Amino acid sequence: MMGVYVDDAFIPAKVRNGGRYVTARWCHLSADTEEELHDLAQRIGLRRSWFQVPKFAGKPSKPDSRAGQNWHYDVTESRRAAAIELGAIPVTCREFSDRVEARFARDYPDAHAAWIAVREANRAKWAALREDPR
Repeated sequence: MMGVYVDDAFIPAKVRNGGRYVTARWCHLSADTEEELHDLAQRIGLRRSWFQVPKFAGKPSKPDSRAGQNWHYDVTESRRAAAIELGAIPVTCREFSDRVEARFARDYPDAHAAWIAVREANRAKWAALREDPR
């Protein structure tokens, strides 16, 4: 068994749901596999149409990109509690992000290595700019 995770973002938002709005504090629900995620989501009453697939320029992100790994459901506090009751693991936002990156590394090791190289090069550029901002 792998895992389903729910973060502690608690982002306040007013979200349209059909003809009504839901005002709540929202968190993110994801998993090591989409199958696990959809299974738990269904068990806590989430609709498949609420599944969040990352997009870039209006098109779905490539699965082998880091952005393409950000698939999740947005959940209210009550759905978060229900997910935890059914076995979801509560994590911090940082841990949630780390788990998404770990899934990316597991499923797309070459793309992950390239993404890490670009990230580290960008960090080095920013560090150099901080030292000499000319």
